[in-house]
Amino acid sequence: MFHSTLALSLLLIAVSSNLAMAIKKEKRVPQTLSRGWGDEITWVQTYEEGLYQAKKSNKPLMVIHHLEDCQYCQALKKAFAENEEIQEMAQNNFVMLNLMHETTDKNLSPDGQYVPRIMFVDPSLTVRADITGRYSNRLYTYEPQDIPFLIENMKKALRLIQTEL
Repeated sequence: MFHSTLALSLLLIAVSSNLAMAIKKEKRVPQTLSRGWGDEITWVQTYEEGLYQAKKSNKPLMVIHHLEDCQYCQALKKAFAENEEIQEMAQNNFVMLNLMHETTDKNLSPDGQYVPRIMFVDPSLTVRADITGRYSNRLYTYEPQDIPFLIENMKKALRLIQTEL
């Protein structure tokens, strides 16, 4: 009886140990600052850091406001991450920030606090309220089918730096 109990105990320990190891393997990888918007892009952590880097590097800051549980944000994120031209421009020509909360700068929400919302800030630290999306009721929102329009706005932000600064 003692041997049966010992064998059963050892079996339970082995099974629970293997189960614990399997659970540990299933844990999610810690999320990077990209939050799925593009792992090859260098992302800044805060709005203040973004402003500093924009001024220092003479590159525009692109601020993406989004929420994890927003289906529209998730759809835009997927299209953004899969578009090679956007990924290349974002990595090489912009200081990039994605936020899941509002900033204290009210200039980043001129027509309200909604998501998804993409705003540009030039290296002189001016929020470019003139670079808008296609929708009159939410000026700075983009949908997955608006990716070509977003690309044009990214190019516009780059052109404005060359002509205005």
